[in-house]
Amino acid sequence: MIIYNVTINIDESVHDQWLTWMQETHIPEVMETGKFINARMAKVLVEEEMGGLTYSIQYTAENRETLNQYYTEDADRIRKEVSKLFGDKFVAFRTELAVISEHQAPKLNATEYLFTYGTLQQENIQLSVFSRALSGFNDSLFGYRLSNEKVAGAYPVIHSSGKPTDFVNGQVYLCTNTEILEADKYEGPAYKRIKVILNSGTSAWVYISNSAEPH
Repeated sequence: MIIYNVTINIDESVHDQWLTWMQETHIPEVMETGKFINARMAKVLVEEEMGGLTYSIQYTAENRETLNQYYTEDADRIRKEVSKLFGDKFVAFRTELAVISEHQAPKLNATEYLFTYGTLQQENIQLSVFSRALSGFNDSLFGYRLSNEKVAGAYPVIHSSGKPTDFVNGQVYLCTNTEILEADKYEGPAYKRIKVILNSGTSAWVYISNSAEPH
């Protein structure tokens, strides 16, 4: 595939008119030539020394032959229309990019909620356990409390208290089944994983103490 990139710096005095015209008239007209698969318009996020605002419009063509066809059959006519409407209010330059390969992030089949109250909320731990940082939301688990003792003197653990007024605050993350199993390995035998209903009504896994409530 070939990406036909047009970078345009447009004068602020005609910017709003030009931006509307580009999206509603010009880009659809280019696409109607049938030479391109898709188009993307983006604003360049820099302050130009020359002033004005800069945009990049990228059109994807199936191959070199199709792009050459556009040059031969359509480009002059379309460029003249731009010049007719906006004259010396813009500067444009064009480049061609050959697509070598495309890569997409793997789609995670995340279906399991995990309620955390300790080290699994730390990004460095998440990267180590899940190979990604997680995005979560606040929630609470009632009927449980933090133990006065910590696993290995460092890791917090919760117990069922039997008192509905007790609660533990934490973060909820959406994980895949594989990630839950990785979390099992991280937590180790000092914890056991159970399903609970959180204050929000969310059904989630949580790791609680695997031993009796200390006295």
